[in-house]
Amino acid sequence: MSSITSRELSELMASNSLYAVFDVRERGEYNARQISFATSLPRSQIEFRIDELAPNRTIPLVVYDEGGRRAALAARTLSELGYANVAVLDGGLAGWERDGRPTATGVNVPSKAFGEKVQHEQAVPDISPEDLKRLLDGNSDLVIFDVRTPEEYGRFCIPGGLNVPGGDLILWAEALKQKPETKVIVNCAGRTRSIIGTAALGRLGLTNVLELRNGTMGWVLAGFELETKPVRRGPLAPAESRAKADELALRIAKEEQIRWISTEEIIDAATGNIQGVTYLIDVRSEDEYETGHIAGSIAVPGGQAVQRADDFIAVRNARVVFVSERFARAVMAAYWYGRMGLGNVSVLQGGIQGWLESGRGLVRGPNRKEPLGYDSGKKSARLRTPPELQSVLRDSTMTILDVGASSDYKTAHIPNAKWLSRGWLEENLPHHVPKKDSPLLITCPDGRQSVFAARTLASTGYTNVLVVDGGVRAWQAAGYPTEGGMTSCWSDVNDVVLSPSITGDRQAMRRYLDWEVQLKQ
Repeated sequence: MSSITSRELSELMASNSLYAVFDVRERGEYNARQISFATSLPRSQIEFRIDELAPNRTIPLVVYDEGGRRAALAARTLSELGYANVAVLDGGLAGWERDGRPTATGVNVPSKAFGEKVQHEQAVPDISPEDLKRLLDGNSDLVIFDVRTPEEYGRFCIPGGLNVPGGDLILWAEALKQKPETKVIVNCAGRTRSIIGTAALGRLGLTNVLELRNGTMGWVLAGFELETKPVRRGPLAPAESRAKADELALRIAKEEQIRWISTEEIIDAATGNIQGVTYLIDVRSEDEYETGHIAGSIAVPGGQAVQRADDFIAVRNARVVFVSERFARAVMAAYWYGRMGLGNVSVLQGGIQGWLESGRGLVRGPNRKEPLGYDSGKKSARLRTPPELQSVLRDSTMTILDVGASSDYKTAHIPNAKWLSRGWLEENLPHHVPKKDSPLLITCPDGRQSVFAARTLASTGYTNVLVVDGGVRAWQAAGYPTEGGMTSCWSDVNDVVLSPSITGDRQAMRRYLDWEVQLKQ
């Protein structure tokens, strides 16, 4: 097992080399504190995400945990998946901190700190929730653009808000210019996306645009009600405005010296990835992506590409190519990445339309590749359908173990199942099930995490392990009962971090907003 010291890692992170640093702890642990500019990759997600995050299996990867066993176990998994240059950080995060190295708190810190920097340096105009409420009550001439994802918007929004994801704002620029008297309010859940959205429209020449200070959380903290479960779909920008967006994008690309890349160069990059790393980021909506996308591209709608850059661009100094229908939305994403100083950024000439015109095809449907190693793991697992398991479950000594996400376990799990994060399997299970011949039944929402868990248990000596084929979903489809709640947990429930805007915890909202504001310092 290769290792790397804090000093060596610090030098690597200061270089222009290709490398990735992964925090393999649970998402909640990462949220509490992490090495600055590391990417969160919990152990349970390695097989599911590593091929997308690190498509070149020869570049240096560094993994770390608190300073325990999990990083070494993660490194072994990566090695088994074909990654040839993996090192474990000596002493983990604790050793890094002892050496006085920088750490950060929260998620998507680079993007959020950048948003605060933009707000501070450009004095992005904003409006308080109280002032917006007065305008709404007075039937003022305004439009509210909610730049969150459709999923977020579908839970709640500012009353009357329209869902226009941040990457689509350039498509609306010309239409908004035709109504200069209309005040445009941009909001997200907190601050970052509304700051970037407002600044983007300003860069495109609009002057009557304001960000809603602190977004939906600020609205709630001001004592106002949100509109819940809006049924209207996000409107499409007018055709003339969409057409004008290309002209605006060409002007931005020229002024900002944004680079273009041809379809031939994309093909060369894909076949030559052994020499480097190229991320092909499709910033259209998920619906557009599923209608047809370039094979190997990643769906990251525009606003999310800026908001969550570190979640998708794990390899530092890699090449990033943005793709949209033609190029307008891709240019705006590239503009912001350039401002953030992230990688070697370019835009695909002609976008999806140009790709098709060159005679190349698209792939339909979502990008749902099987996790690495899943097929071989499934062949070795002792899979049983829910009906086949009914007689087995009469064994009172059987332990049912759910290794899916805690949020899924809370929603529905097989009766009497214990929850244990797969990232803690080797550490915690022996304390609860010390006998290696004890009967175990492994489950999760769809059966995939269970297959990997069964492989791990076999490698650690457990000999009597069954897997629910198809997981809880197959169990429910067969008509068998489930139960909800966090009824029995064998590891800390910190694998999922929910935004305060979802939980409704007002104190957490205040802490979160205070944290965002201080990032500019």
